[in-house]
Amino acid sequence: MRWKNHEYGSETSFYTLGPFKVRLPFLHYRFEWPDYLQGLLMCAVDLAAIPLMVELLGMPFEAAIAIVMINGFLYLLHHILGDPVVPGWITPAVPLLIAYVQTFDPGPDRVQALIAFQMMLGLLAIVLGQTKLASKVVTLIPSAIKSGVIIGAGLAAIMVVFKEGGRFEQFPITITIAVGLAFYLIFSPHFARLKQKNAFWAHFGNLGIFPIIILAVVLAPLVSEASWPDIEWGITSPNFTLMFSQYTVFGVGLPDFSMFLTALPTALAAYIVLFGDVLQSKAILDEADEMRPDEKIDYNPNRSHLIFGGRNVLMSIFGPDVVMCGPLWAAMHVVIVERYKQGREAMQSIFGGSGSFRWGTNTGLLLLPVVSLVQPILGVALALTLLIQGFVSFRIGIMEAKSQRDLGIAGIIAAILVTKGATWAFAVGILLVLLMYGKNFFKGDPDKNFNPTKLSDGDK
Repeated sequence: MRWKNHEYGSETSFYTLGPFKVRLPFLHYRFEWPDYLQGLLMCAVDLAAIPLMVELLGMPFEAAIAIVMINGFLYLLHHILGDPVVPGWITPAVPLLIAYVQTFDPGPDRVQALIAFQMMLGLLAIVLGQTKLASKVVTLIPSAIKSGVIIGAGLAAIMVVFKEGGRFEQFPITITIAVGLAFYLIFSPHFARLKQKNAFWAHFGNLGIFPIIILAVVLAPLVSEASWPDIEWGITSPNFTLMFSQYTVFGVGLPDFSMFLTALPTALAAYIVLFGDVLQSKAILDEADEMRPDEKIDYNPNRSHLIFGGRNVLMSIFGPDVVMCGPLWAAMHVVIVERYKQGREAMQSIFGGSGSFRWGTNTGLLLLPVVSLVQPILGVALALTLLIQGFVSFRIGIMEAKSQRDLGIAGIIAAILVTKGATWAFAVGILLVLLMYGKNFFKGDPDKNFNPTKLSDGDK
């Protein structure tokens, strides 16, 4: 077990494979059981994509869960190939994609529109990663625009929960209690002190949001917001034959070239939103790297682009996905990183936490008892992850700003992102930064009296 011979201050051992750093469980990192257990139940969020596909594409449940399982398997590529994150959907861009796809007639045309969009998005990410332009984009974007995109992504996530007919209206009591408890366990300084003083609370805290999902399963029926789960035994039975024959290129054929051209503007807009997740990944891992000098964390935006770009291309061929393949599941990534910050005894390597979690979600998708257990509270699990993502987006977004002017610009960008879309937000952001800073467009005008890092002291 190579992980036991880890040298202080170095990276966890790996095999080199071109631009990738291959790490395998038990060999290159310690398997983290608390994160695996979280993953078992948090597959509920992965399953929450099923109602979206059923509604948009008219897809039967058995075909939709087949797509969820393929996507779940591809999530493993991130930590295995050297990207130390918990990957997920491109959540804020989902409404944008749904609106685009709905402009096509239901049936093969709509499926082909989704295929063309996801393939274009994946190819764009691969080109940026292969040419190494991705890392330059991360460093060149002005801090005001970075801040605005991240804050806007947080606003969009929260609005999904609280909009009319949203998840909060379906589960008001369960979401209120579950989210309140989650914020206390993950972000509260008071609970952090409890964990330091008491072994029981330390072990309880290591379980992350696993006990919260169990609570939601029991609480929602008690307050008449969901039915009691009807537990079924056995292995999940996805219908891959139906999925391939009616919802992939093998059934409906490749889209016309004109469809790819039509999809390009929407793919560019989705990438702008996706870019906020790349910024969050880097900011969260930089913070963790400072607090854990024993392990060097190598986050490379170019490598990340190659992985999630490849995932999108593969899914566009083998199982087009409404929620897309994003570089980060912000809510769960933060849960893993917060536990990682507690030291090597809590989590040996960041790859152990992110990898074990995704092994857990894949196991959960296979087990029919787990799927049937969490099925009544899929909306609660989705709301939980969206609200944690919103909290983290605000915190990280504000910390990206370097001055009060940056924050003002960021607020406008965030509001436009939510109301008018990513393309308008980016265009207005560029214009405002140009008008404010002129020739200092890229470096801005840092305010020495402005120290946003102080805003996060209570979270450490």
